[in-house]
Amino acid sequence: MFYLRLARGYRVPDLGRWLLTALAAAVVAGFLLRSLGRAMSDPAGGDPLVRLLWCLPPLAAVAWFAAVAARSVPARRPERIAGLTAAGAGSLRIRTLVAWEVALAATLGSVLTLLLFLVLRNDVAGPTLAADLGLGVPLPPAAPVALLAFVPLTAGTAAACAMPVGDAMPGRRVPAPTGFGVWRIALATGLGVSGAALELIALRPGAAADGRPIHLPAGLGSTSTAALGGWAASALGLALLTGPLLAWAGRLLAVGRPTPLRLLAGRGLTAQARRLGAPLAVLTLAVALVLTTIRYWIGTPDSADALPAVEACLVLGCAVAAVIARLAEVRTDRREVTDALLRLGTSPRLLFGAVALRTLAVGSTLLLTGGATAALAAAGLR
Repeated sequence: MFYLRLARGYRVPDLGRWLLTALAAAVVAGFLLRSLGRAMSDPAGGDPLVRLLWCLPPLAAVAWFAAVAARSVPARRPERIAGLTAAGAGSLRIRTLVAWEVALAATLGSVLTLLLFLVLRNDVAGPTLAADLGLGVPLPPAAPVALLAFVPLTAGTAAACAMPVGDAMPGRRVPAPTGFGVWRIALATGLGVSGAALELIALRPGAAADGRPIHLPAGLGSTSTAALGGWAASALGLALLTGPLLAWAGRLLAVGRPTPLRLLAGRGLTAQARRLGAPLAVLTLAVALVLTTIRYWIGTPDSADALPAVEACLVLGCAVAAVIARLAEVRTDRREVTDALLRLGTSPRLLFGAVALRTLAVGSTLLLTGGATAALAAAGLR
């Protein structure tokens, strides 16, 4: 009943976040049940562990979205958190409530998928889905329940770990740091440079053939161990560098004697770079991988696979939703600053221009990191 009372106060963004969580959890549950059906239909025809590993990327994407959405709740709904605090709920209690809310949404999506799975197994599905559903094989009652329990458990745990507590709650928040540590920048730069160098060395003309080539999933052929390891290191380095590059782009906008437009855009981007860096890096990495895969499928006919395409759509959807949730959180935090500037006589046209200039700087930075990631990935697939 408590969650029903909370749902009565939901706004459109809250309902959208709840429904997106349920929808993403339903798709992941479908992947898990498909792996179960395949394992029942042909126990010796493939490795069940490999099928379950295919479910990890979408499961991680759902957990990432749940974490970002839960973290944005205190900033976007301060009155809700303030009301719970006034009712005697501490930070740990509030964290538990938000985690249970996310877990309930994921449970609803998983249960709906399980019901559809059971209905299709009741001689409704055609022969094309027989192998995916495990038709003709008795279904162990505990197997689907145990598999689907991972979805709400993972989403709820991610939301609980991401929720700010203590001084980070509304009314007790302290200014968030805007800089990046020297060690992080050094680590990211080292990973990017060393990974790119390792991949280029592995792909140089006349290089010795790798004795143990790695066969890539999704019909992407095979590559060498050194090339794959080098690309992974460089992609991680570029992802870690996204936040610092955004901060440096903001400082570059405000360098010298900036105009009010450049000053507002540069200072705003520098202050937001730490919070926007992680979700934008995840989105850029996902887009780079999807574009590289599509390019390879186009150049290599009959190599496309439907399952990776569906998983890619889910991962991209969760990444986009996480970025939107973080942007909404940033906009809520800057509302007081924006109102103060408007009261001082700042033109709304100037504020809109600052947002457009920040967007251009962010797009240029992401084009640099994403383009480098995609180029290195495409080189490794040749």
